[in-house]
Parts: sequence; structure tokens; C-alpha cells
Amino acid sequence: MANDLQATKVLVYNRLNTFYKRKIEMSLTLAPRLTIVDRVIPRSLAADIALIASGAILTAVAAQLVIPASPVPFTFQTLSVLLVGAALGSIRGSLSMLLYATLGVVGLPVFAPLADGSHATGLQAVMGATFGFVIGFIAAAFVIGYLAERTWSSHSVKMFVSYAVGSLVIYIFGVPVLAAVATGGDLISAATIMAPYLIWDAVKAVAAAALFPLAWLGVKKLKG
Repeated sequence: MANDLQATKVLVYNRLNTFYKRKIEMSLTLAPRLTIVDRVIPRSLAADIALIASGAILTAVAAQLVIPASPVPFTFQTLSVLLVGAALGSIRGSLSMLLYATLGVVGLPVFAPLADGSHATGLQAVMGATFGFVIGFIAAAFVIGYLAERTWSSHSVKMFVSYAVGSLVIYIFGVPVLAAVATGGDLISAATIMAPYLIWDAVKAVAAAALFPLAWLGVKKLKG
């Protein structure tokens, strides 16, 4: 009787052990894939903080590379948003853009310069015609990062599509604010102002679609 009970316990234990092993394996299979930086830099809190700060700095630098236009200048900000989101993933990418926005709001000259070369900061930036796009950066980085965690950044076509989706997210946030501030609430006029930027965005999308998969190939060869 005691032997039968012991055998039953062992059988139950083995079945439960097998069940939980399969659950763990399934969880690992369904978990989001690592982004490209995770193939190079080991995950840690310190590394995540450094990467988030680096993404914000990269975007601040990209914002200073300007082709003057009114009311919205041509900059490399959106390309930076794409790269940061795709490289860092949804959470770290969006936090990096949140940090970037916060730095500008508290007074640092990180946003694209105005027509006279000065920088809008604080309340002036928040109330400006382009701040909706800055908010859109946060959402776009999350979306692009989410797609990158599902290997979209390693395929040229998918990378191009992810950039197009990210750009659309930025416009969804940016155009209404631009309309409210610069065109008296006329969304059609605001959309017309932004139409020339679609060509510029397409060029940046092609560049990203070409470069990021190449970076993946380089990392895979480096790591074997």
C-alpha cells in the first residue's frame, strides 16, 4: 500500500514537472525576440538607462541637422526615432523619446531650431506648432520597437513598412496640433503643409530599410 502511494506521488511529480517544463518552453517561444542591441550589449538596468539616454542624445543631435522650412523644418529627427525604436525596442525606445521631450520642456535646446536659429523650450515649446510631432515620437518609437521585437527590423521590406507606420503615428499626433496652432484648426491646410515631407520620409524609409538589415547581418556574423 505504501509502495503504491509512493509510486503514485512519483508519477504525479513527474507529470507536473513535464507540464511546467513545457509551459516554460512555450513562454520562451512566445516571448518577444531580442532587439539588435541586445545581441551586442548584455541586458542590465545600467545598460538600459545608458541606452535610453543615448537614444535621447542621438535624437537631440539629429534635430540640429536642419533644412530650413516653415512652419516645420526638415530634420533627421524622424530617422532617429526609427533607429532608436528599432534598436531599443518598444519600452526603452519610447522612454528614450519621453526623455528627449522632457529635456526640451525643462529648458535644454534639444528641439529643432526655429527660423531665427533659436530654440523653443519650456512652455514656448509645448504651445508651439510642432510639439504634437514630439509627442508622436514617443508613440512611434513604441510601435516601431514593438515591430522590431518581432524581427521586422531584420527584413528590408518589413523595416520600410515599420517606418511608414511609425511616420503615420507621428503625423496622427502632429498634424492636429499644427492645425490648431498654425492654421486656425484647418486640418486640410495642415495636411497640405505636411505633404512635401512625405517625399523626405520616403527617402529616410528607404535608407533605414537598407541599413538596418545590413546591421543585423553584421551582428550575426560577429556573434556567429
